[in-house]
Amino acid sequence: MSTSLPISRFPVPEINNLPDDIRESILAVQEKAGFVPNVFLTLAHRPAEFRAFFAYHDALMLKETGSLTKADREMIVTTTSAKNDCLYCVVAHGALLRIYAKNPLVADQVAVNHLKADITPRQRAMLDFAVKVCLESAAVSADDYAALHAHGFDDEDIWDIAAITAFFGMSNRIANAIGMRPNEEFYLMGRIAKPKA
Repeated sequence: MSTSLPISRFPVPEINNLPDDIRESILAVQEKAGFVPNVFLTLAHRPAEFRAFFAYHDALMLKETGSLTKADREMIVTTTSAKNDCLYCVVAHGALLRIYAKNPLVADQVAVNHLKADITPRQRAMLDFAVKVCLESAAVSADDYAALHAHGFDDEDIWDIAAITAFFGMSNRIANAIGMRPNEEFYLMGRIAKPKA
């Protein structure tokens, strides 16, 4: 089923009309994924903000230091984006979570209620903290750090959890405000096994 609904309330630029660096970035994503995630198209409406957004996104989500896995990072995004009622981020990052975790169930579980999800105690502690940062960051205390330290997270990991939550809190609000729609491709990603060649 295909919809023809707009992907943003704002104008979506043509890829060929974009600055070279942004066009090349989008085409690289298209080659890797097989489609262009709508976040790239909608944020290209403001090139300077596009560059700043994806620079910080990549610094948080693609870093290779610390103990957070790619699945952990996507789990934080999916869980906290659900708290912010962001359809785009829950659908898109839920797809990435299913792929990185190699688990077709986990994204739906953490999006609905991470307390009932089939996750490890370490992941539960991580998400407890992320949700607290998302919903009541002023209440974060030394006790929250101690709980995370007990699960092997160090202070740099805790910064990562907080920064990912905060960055996607901004992203969620932009996506909601501009009416960003998730690509249909995301809905099935990681849910069914690919047939073997």
